[in-house]
Amino acid sequence: MRIIPAIDIIDGKCVRLSKGDYSTKKIYNENPLEVAKQFEAHGIEYLHLVDLDGAKSKHIVNHKVLEEIAINTTLKIDFGGGLKTSNDLRIAFECGANQITGGSIAVKSPETFNDWLQTFGSEKIILGADAKDEKVAISGWMEASNLEVIPFIQKYMESGIEYVICTDISKDGMLQGPSFDLYEKIITETKIVKLIASGGISTFEELPKLAEIGCEGVIIGKAIYENRINLKQLENYILNDEI
Repeated sequence: MRIIPAIDIIDGKCVRLSKGDYSTKKIYNENPLEVAKQFEAHGIEYLHLVDLDGAKSKHIVNHKVLEEIAINTTLKIDFGGGLKTSNDLRIAFECGANQITGGSIAVKSPETFNDWLQTFGSEKIILGADAKDEKVAISGWMEASNLEVIPFIQKYMESGIEYVICTDISKDGMLQGPSFDLYEKIITETKIVKLIASGGISTFEELPKLAEIGCEGVIIGKAIYENRINLKQLENYILNDEI
């Protein structure tokens, strides 16, 4: 299972929110590159970079942060937040993103998202299926939809989607454990999708359990910043996984 730390950006700074609520913003580091280099130094290969300003503004904002991390580290970056047009994607890829995540766009403009999937390929495009009470939430989680998360994923599997990030919003940033039942349900009902778990990770012991139920990757945010999980533990996990 891939270990994917998260860096969320507001005003160019590394922050975390609780349940996606911008009023709960807590700044952890003024320099996201410094954080990314710490991850890299502990053998981490992947990074989930979220442009929270972009999610709110509905267009890419913090692409310079993406570019700086991409140029100065070897991390493979998936980038999301406010990507709405092909121009947004062009900027993200030109600035060094390996993959992009589209959530709201996949709900509001499925033809655009499917076009991206056909143009860039399923290795480059991740479906963001963020859920509250198993319903898809959009626009930086400020807006609910009536779409059930599993049929939503299944619909895009027909278009060739391979990677899905699912965040249970009620768990995100709360350090109370992830939604094991939801992830197990998604994996059971979608079978071939590569599911990346996100939200609520609070202890190292949760990681083997997510691997056991079949998650392809796990995104870890606040648990790292609050020292619930240390980077040495993740480094050892990665090394043992490779043996």
